[in-house]
Amino acid sequence: MGFGRTVGERSLRPVRWPGRPGAGPLLRAGLVATLLGLAATVLYAPPGCGPAPGTAPAATASAPTGPAPASSPDDAPPVVADAGTGERTDGALSLPGGTVGVPVRLAEPAALAVVRPGSRVDLLALPAAGPATTVLLASRALVLDVVGAGDLDGSSALYLALAPPQAERVVGQPEGSRFAVIVRG
Repeated sequence: MGFGRTVGERSLRPVRWPGRPGAGPLLRAGLVATLLGLAATVLYAPPGCGPAPGTAPAATASAPTGPAPASSPDDAPPVVADAGTGERTDGALSLPGGTVGVPVRLAEPAALAVVRPGSRVDLLALPAAGPATTVLLASRALVLDVVGAGDLDGSSALYLALAPPQAERVVGQPEGSRFAVIVRG
């Protein structure tokens, strides 16, 4: 055996390994691994995985203290569409219970500029034939969405939540009938 050899080159002398890492480096390595795992989880989470828009965490939500007052469906506040259910979330409202959605094209599309989702409107019809009198088809109808308000090609429409009898009256209007709305406060 020569004296010029280093440890590890066919030597029987023991190899010294560096000492164990201290608590500080282990803690830093653990935090880095945890943060990288959290970042990967958030990055690859499905789109509907978070809380619904407008909801408060359970710790901050307050419970009602008294009995709820009785109210009609017309007085109920509009329900915002939930991202987790796959419904539209671009400002449109979801359909309240007991109602059906009806698209209506207005005779004057410029009226769509003052109507927003959540507004209440009276829906009027002017029949194509017969006397020039308007017929009230629905009172205080909830506007769910305004489609194509800036379009000039006639494809603009209102999407209204109506009770089933009101919806039947709207859909049953004769061909060529024109619709108008009166915006409620």
